[in-house]
Amino acid sequence: MDLILLGKALILGVVEGFTEFLPISSTGHLILVGDLLNFNDERGKAFEVIIQFGAILAVCWEFRQKLWQVASTIQTNPRSRKFALNLIIASIPAMSLAFVFGKYIKAFLFSPIPVATAFIVGALVIFWAERRQKTLVQSEGRIQSIDDLTNLDALKVGLAQCAALIPGTSRSGATIIGGMLFGLPRAIATEFSFFLAIPVIGGATAYELLKLWKSPVEISGDFTLAIVVGFIAAFVSAFVCVRWLIHYVAGHNFIPFAWYRIVFGVLVLLSAYSGLVVWSH
Repeated sequence: MDLILLGKALILGVVEGFTEFLPISSTGHLILVGDLLNFNDERGKAFEVIIQFGAILAVCWEFRQKLWQVASTIQTNPRSRKFALNLIIASIPAMSLAFVFGKYIKAFLFSPIPVATAFIVGALVIFWAERRQKTLVQSEGRIQSIDDLTNLDALKVGLAQCAALIPGTSRSGATIIGGMLFGLPRAIATEFSFFLAIPVIGGATAYELLKLWKSPVEISGDFTLAIVVGFIAAFVSAFVCVRWLIHYVAGHNFIPFAWYRIVFGVLVLLSAYSGLVVWSH
C-alpha cells in the first residue's frame, strides 16, 4: 500500500471539496496543489476530474428532495420540465466549447502561472460585480425562487459559465457572479450554480473515466484506492462547504473571496519569479 499516494489523494480530495462551490476555482487549486505534490501527470489529471464527482454527489444529497421531485414529476409538472430544460440550456455553451477547445486549454493554460493570473483577474470581476449589485434593480422581484428562472436566464448563466474554461476562473464563480451581473439575486444564482454543477461536472467525469479506460496508463490497485480516498474526502468536505455557503450567502457578499484570490494569486506569482518554488510550465 502506497501511503504517500493515499496522503496526496486525501489532501487533493479535501481541497476539491472545499473549493468546488466557492468562487475561488477548484481546478486552479488542484493544479497548484497537484504541482506541489508532484501529482500532475496524466494519472493525476484524471484523478482530479474523477474526484470532482464526489463533490457533485454531495450536492445531490443536499438537494435530494428537489431532485427527486423533479425526476418523479417531470412528465406531469410543467415546472419540473422547465427546471430540467434550464439545466440543459445552461450546460450546452460550456460543454460545447470544452469539447472543441478542451485539449488546447489543457495544453496552454493548465499550469500555475496562468492560473495565478486568472485568480487575480477573477477577483477584480467579483469586486466589480458586488459594486454593481448594490445599484442593480433586480427585475422588480420577478425571481423569488429557482423555479422562476426563464430559459433566457439559464442561457445567460450558461454563457457566463464559459469563462470557467480558463483554469483559475472558477466554475461556481463564473455562474454565480455572471448570474448576479444579469440581475439574479445572489442566493438564487448560488443555488442554480449548485444544480448546474451536476450535468457539467458529471459529464466531464464520465468523459475522463472513458479516456482513462481506453488509455495505456496502468491503473494499479494503489491508484484505484487513491481514487476512493479522494472521492470520499471530496464528498465529505463538499457537503460541509455547501451547507455553510447556503447560510453564508443569505447575509454576506463575496468580497472576502476576492481578497483571498488576490493574495493567493500574488503569492504564487511571487514564489515563481523569486525562485522560491519551481512551478511546472
